[in-house]
Amino acid sequence: MGKTALITGIAGQDGSYLSELLLEQGYRVAGMERLSPESYYENIEHLKPRVTLYSADLTDQLSLLNLLEQTQPDEVYNLASYSYIPLSWDEPVMVGDLNGLGVARLLQAIRRVKPQARYYQASSSEMFGKPEDMPQTERTPFRPMTPYGTAKLYGHGIVGNYREQFGVYACSGILYNHESPRRGREFVTRKIAHAVARIALGMQETLTLGDLRARRDWGYAKDYVRAMWLMLQQEQADDYVIASGVTHSVGECVEVAFAHVQLDWHTHVVSDPQLARRAELTRLVGDASKARKQLGWTPTVSFEELIRVMVDAELAALRKAG
Repeated sequence: MGKTALITGIAGQDGSYLSELLLEQGYRVAGMERLSPESYYENIEHLKPRVTLYSADLTDQLSLLNLLEQTQPDEVYNLASYSYIPLSWDEPVMVGDLNGLGVARLLQAIRRVKPQARYYQASSSEMFGKPEDMPQTERTPFRPMTPYGTAKLYGHGIVGNYREQFGVYACSGILYNHESPRRGREFVTRKIAHAVARIALGMQETLTLGDLRARRDWGYAKDYVRAMWLMLQQEQADDYVIASGVTHSVGECVEVAFAHVQLDWHTHVVSDPQLARRAELTRLVGDASKARKQLGWTPTVSFEELIRVMVDAELAALRKAG
């Protein structure tokens, strides 16, 4: 029998791609979702015959203990998170409980039920906030500027605590922005791709965005889940920055997307300052040298390819819907 992997947040963008990768590697894949296993999940609908879903909650310690008892995983990938950053300003306690304390609850369940399991934590570049260093490495000090980043930093820290105090094989991937056609529509890249496809098909006229100058280090989610898996295959547990090392602006994203459908973005895009983030992070760009050297990981899809793939997926979905 192959290894068993447990993925929290399996129905999200990263969870669905990671499930595909692990199934290809011969794993048995168990997924945790907060809703009932019978619920419909678009990203993993095609995988439902091949994965087993369980109901549990990172805010409920008993449910996590039961989950570990039921699944007995060799590897645990904690991808469950409130990941829409503006929400963290409105619900800081809820986000802190899930993204921060939830990590401690899950690690405690692993320590009690399956201490030899290997653990991956989805940390975030948002923990760096407004760093003094560019680019950022694993040694760059953290200065989170949002409740989301602060909660993620607690989770990141507790992973290191369990690794050092209890000898748990626990890794954190400090991932920079990574996108795909499976990204939620509340995220700017998906919002752009969806609107551009609708405009190209004559279904709408304009796209309203916030600050077009905002920059991000963007990569392809399918590349980034490969890094997660590689982290748990190493002899020693460690933390890694996973990033493209290049930043692009929202305006560049718009330009590439509209060019792909042969349209001039200037005639369709409206900028609304009210949509800009309250604490814009302008210096986030990652240095993934350690991952390249120790994991043999490099991104395979460029920013331009990523945006074109996302627009094509939106066009196909809209045409299929009729």
